Amino acid sequence: MIDVFLLLGSNLGDRRTLLLEAIKRIETGVGPVLRASSVYETQSWGKTDAPDYLNQVLLLQTEMTARQVLKKILAIELAMGRMREEKWGSRTIDIDILFYGDAVIDEPDLKVPHPEMHKRRFTLAPLAELAPEFEHPLIKKNILQLKNELIDDLVVKKV
Repeated sequence: MIDVFLLLGSNLGDRRTLLLEAIKRIETGVGPVLRASSVYETQSWGKTDAPDYLNQVLLLQTEMTARQVLKKILAIELAMGRMREEKWGSRTIDIDILFYGDAVIDEPDLKVPHPEMHKRRFTLAPLAELAPEFEHPLIKKNILQLKNELIDDLVVKKV
């Protein structure tokens, strides 16, 4: 079994219900969720005039390959009404692979660890709650160190 960290985000509709629905679908289609962070409300990143997000990080275990996990989460997003119309656009649900064990994957449509996560408070705040000592395999710093070194001043608050 591989430990996988996923980031969930939603800024359209009933955001909390959408996060819960995504978790159910992930548990059914990918693997059991071992732990879930608190839910955080965050200002929209990249497109500041969009509604605020609810974000949450999950730790799950799976026997699937990273490519299979990606295929499943993309199908979950689509089934839950995700539209990809503009970069950083609003969405019913967004599911990103943050880490797949300690693997480093650099393919055109699959990059693990997530290439921007170390710059984003909305990712590192919930991730640090679950795995403060987990070491980023490329940067060689743990999650708490990365969070403490952030220059991102986006408002991120536990709800």
